[in-house]
Amino acid sequence: MPSRKHLTDQPCPVARAVDVIGDHWSLLIVRDAFDGMRRFGDFQRSLGVARNILSNRLRKLVDAGILETQPASDGTAYQEYVLTPKGQSLFPIVVALRQWGEQHLFARGEPHSTLIDKGTGKPVPRMAPKAQDGSVLLPGATEVRKVP
Repeated sequence: MPSRKHLTDQPCPVARAVDVIGDHWSLLIVRDAFDGMRRFGDFQRSLGVARNILSNRLRKLVDAGILETQPASDGTAYQEYVLTPKGQSLFPIVVALRQWGEQHLFARGEPHSTLIDKGTGKPVPRMAPKAQDGSVLLPGATEVRKVP
């Protein structure tokens, strides 16, 4: 099987981001890390992924600077995986994917998990790109300036 082409030299930020976190296991690991998971066994139980795949994805996320390992907080010999500031900055991406899924992948009234603002106890408001004046920015109002 040919190896996957890496996109690290692409001039497109989306291509480079997908190269690092575009795999579904990686995104679900990041999601679980935001939900407070830190240990290999917890990720494995949550995701039901094979140990070798989980080990590979955790290593790639650590190598990319999204997660870091640290000694277990309870003093045991285990290590924990924690989000770095770079990993924390993926929060809007995870929220946007969640909100897109809520809008398009569930039938009306079908139960699903909900992201809650701890300060208000209310669901997190829908995200949308905004123009300089604060209005919602639609795709047709944008353009990508390609690198020559």
